[in-house]
Order: sequence, then structure tokens, then C-alpha cells
Amino acid sequence: MKLITKEIETAFEKQGYTGEKTADEIKVICKLFGGAGASWYLYEKEDDDIYMAFVDLGNADFAECGRVSLKELKALRFPPFGLHIERDMHFGNHTLEEVIKTVKSGGCI
Repeated sequence: MKLITKEIETAFEKQGYTGEKTADEIKVICKLFGGAGASWYLYEKEDDDIYMAFVDLGNADFAECGRVSLKELKALRFPPFGLHIERDMHFGNHTLEEVIKTVKSGGCI
């Protein structure tokens, strides 16, 4: 499965730099997920490899925004079967604020 499609690339370009926006103004472009309930909600593309994301690695108390490397995410393998990161093809239209509030309250999107 291709993690970042042309449609997703276009959405990142349209959103642009988010540093001056509030969380309710930022659209989460795509959700990636892997083993143990780990999720990456990507909302800004910095370059061909680095993205800004809200990251939940399975414990909502420690979920936070930060930079992630797509190359490193693609290299991850989750035991016991060595599964790869996947894109949530059914992820809806959510703002960063919605995602943060839902995850921090123990919910999932």
C-alpha cells in the first residue's frame, strides 16, 4: 500500500505551513497506524521525508505533536509477524484539535 498518494500530497500542499495556525484550523491530512495501537496523524509536510504529526504510541498520556520521518516509519516492523505501517483509508475529515481531544480523552478516531 502506498502511504502517501498524489491526492494526499496535494492536500499537504494546499494546507501548507501550519506554524501560525491554531489546532482547530489545522486539518489532519492522513492517519498511519501500526502495531500495539500506534497511530500517526500527519498534518504538515516539511520536505520529502519529514512530516509534522500528532503521535499516539498506545498511551494517550504521552501522545504529542512532533516531527516524524516517513523513511523511518516505513522501516518499522511490528512483532510477531513483522507487519508494516499502513494508512487508514477510511480516515475522515478531522481537525488537529478534534484528534488531540479524542485521543487524550481515551477515544480513538
